[in-house]
Amino acid sequence: MTDIPVFEDAKLEVDGRVAIFTLNRHDQRNTLTGNGMIQHIVDMVDWVNGNKEISAVVITGDGSAFSAGGNIKAMANRSDDFGGDAGTVAQSYRDGIQRIPLAIDKLEVPIIAAVNGPAIGAGCDLTCMCDIRIASTKAKFGETFVNLGLIPGDGGAYFLQQLVGYQRAAELTLTGRIVDGAEAVEIGLALEVVEPEELMNRAIELAQVMASKPPITTRFTKRLLRLAQRTELRDFLDQCAFYQAVCHQTEDHHEAIMAFIEKRTANFTAR
Repeated sequence: MTDIPVFEDAKLEVDGRVAIFTLNRHDQRNTLTGNGMIQHIVDMVDWVNGNKEISAVVITGDGSAFSAGGNIKAMANRSDDFGGDAGTVAQSYRDGIQRIPLAIDKLEVPIIAAVNGPAIGAGCDLTCMCDIRIASTKAKFGETFVNLGLIPGDGGAYFLQQLVGYQRAAELTLTGRIVDGAEAVEIGLALEVVEPEELMNRAIELAQVMASKPPITTRFTKRLLRLAQRTELRDFLDQCAFYQAVCHQTEDHHEAIMAFIEKRTANFTAR
């Protein structure tokens, strides 16, 4: 494994085959703009993809919030990414916060959002980019851009409706209504809700179960899950055939079969 990156506004830790990425600007309620968070997320994804010893990621926020999204003070001052004419601001979005969904879309391993508190605006969208969301009872989810006279400029209108369906996504996005963890589970936005003191243990436990599976297979499966959202069935099945053929050639597949037959725990080596 290569050295774990050190970030100014985030923390990256490793527990076995699980990487834990923490947004670490609680003084800004872990905003995604006005600091180095965008680049940190991009760099984290690149580091995980380059380390076959990592098979899952948990992302969470330090302090009371998961992420407040964009920096509202910068919006008010029209500074940072929010200054200039329309063309300049549009390019700032492309060069800035839109790098987050593009990075997470290419993340090769499962990513679980441990939503410890409010996930608002782009913070909500960040959770929607993840594969699974575990919510604390203190979590809040809000697609609140319309309340500030904005649209989800980071792709939220794309991600949210894939989770909750068009009708519910339209209601949440066009009203700016905030939902708690229990309702998030009810509408399919979160998988489950737990007490705050149980949140990280539950998220890491789930990540470790995923990370215990054959690493090559896990990465291929994650890729297929994403690919299925944008591929015609015939093309998708053709890709499945290729990945499956590769899996049949791996040592881990043989080890999994033998462990099943011999009724023992498998020992996977990512080969």
